[in-house]
Amino acid sequence: MEKYAVEMLNITKKFGSLIANDNVNLKVKKGEIHAILGENGAGKSTLMSILFGLIQPDSGIIKINGEEVKIENPNVANKLKIGMVHQHFKLVERFNVVENIVLGYETINKKGFVDYENPKKKIIELSHRYHLNVDPEALISNITVGMQQRVEILKMLYRDADILIFDEPTAVLTPQEIEELMGIIRNFASEGKSIIIITHKLNEIKMLANKCSILRRGKYMGTIDVNKTSVEQMAELMVGRKVDFNVEKKAPKIGDTILEVENIVVKKDNNKNHVNGVSFDVKEGEIVVIAGIEGNGQSQLIKAITGLIPFDSGKIKLINEDVTKSTIRHKIELGMSHIPEDRQKDGLILDYSLQENFISCEYYQEKFQTKGFLKFEAISKYADNLIEKFDVRSSNGKYSIVRGMSGGNQQKAIIAREVSRKGKLLIAVQPTRGLDVGAIEYVHKKMVQVRDSKVAVLVVSLELDEVMSIADRILVMYEGKIVLETTPKEITMEEIGLYMAGSTKKDLGGKDGKK
Repeated sequence: MEKYAVEMLNITKKFGSLIANDNVNLKVKKGEIHAILGENGAGKSTLMSILFGLIQPDSGIIKINGEEVKIENPNVANKLKIGMVHQHFKLVERFNVVENIVLGYETINKKGFVDYENPKKKIIELSHRYHLNVDPEALISNITVGMQQRVEILKMLYRDADILIFDEPTAVLTPQEIEELMGIIRNFASEGKSIIIITHKLNEIKMLANKCSILRRGKYMGTIDVNKTSVEQMAELMVGRKVDFNVEKKAPKIGDTILEVENIVVKKDNNKNHVNGVSFDVKEGEIVVIAGIEGNGQSQLIKAITGLIPFDSGKIKLINEDVTKSTIRHKIELGMSHIPEDRQKDGLILDYSLQENFISCEYYQEKFQTKGFLKFEAISKYADNLIEKFDVRSSNGKYSIVRGMSGGNQQKAIIAREVSRKGKLLIAVQPTRGLDVGAIEYVHKKMVQVRDSKVAVLVVSLELDEVMSIADRILVMYEGKIVLETTPKEITMEEIGLYMAGSTKKDLGGKDGKK
């Protein structure tokens, strides 16, 4: 009889009327990379939270290395050598790397203080062994998202985990970081560690996983051999229908200039600039995509445009009005919508309900209030409409507290709110991050519809296939500057990738990057 590192048998978990896991089975062998695939809200994170002891199942059993266990909390999971890297990292920003890794696992030295020196030596050894290259004394607030993920991986390794769970591990990483992470995961598997990965990215499953278990609306749909199953077949198993991976759009009908950005400068603390004299415009009826590797100023540029951070010099015009010093509310009233990069920090009020988040930009308008009193019936109908239209799933519908929703459904909630306000400018930063292929297909079609309704659309994306699929015009940012303006017809995906990495027109031998 075959022995498994992990067996989850007939797992059921309910949240109110929502059945998150409905009699789900999962079996993972030692040394196997096993993917879990499913739509947003299919129950993937719930299943892994049960395995890690964060929540308890209503029924079903768990076996680790053939022995039935009860995982009452993450400390029990750690003792069973189970580790988990969460989609939203569990790190204390004001602590350094060592302090975060030993947190909850501290030892006391002879002087009665927490011992950081011996853990530091072990962390350095693990970092070198697995080519993680993490500075043990770096503050979490000062390191990149990709490096924070490596700290989470080190946290698992420090606790000697043999079963490693990754929840959407590539959602916030650059293409280069994704490649490095895949190498790290393959090394783990070659050492006999069992890897479970939750992801929506079908191509990554093909490149990395041996087996893939598929969930749909909380139900277990079966386990497939990745090598024998096409991307299209996986997508259909996941969403229950064929998925169109091509973005169909007609030639743009360009209209008036909606957004004008002139010589924007956002300074760093040192002599370099985050954004260094960037100028461009976006016209109604077109999708302009800013492509670039994370950390090259795109985040600061968009935050400056939308009003989330101040900028040092430059000018911004929205529908011919100078909004350089305008409030965010005034920009919204002029017709700006914004899908932010960080959905939890800048996009949602996590402890408010879904319906409260839907009206967070418009609650003061007449359709939602009279003389300062909210119109709850109108708000309720509006929320029901958005939930149905954008397929936003949660345990308690419009009354659900947003913090408890899956990352993908949090993203869909923001998209629903911003797209539905029918403004003149839609700014979307990583709009499909954390979404399943069915939702990505919907969002891309919706953006084309928005464009065709004479709206100016500005997108920031790390995903090169997304850049090439939806863009009418492409701007590439590198080290705070726009280094290339082109169109999908004039350049290849590979050439864009080279520009993103710092290559110049001269390097590529021509005006448009063509040799």
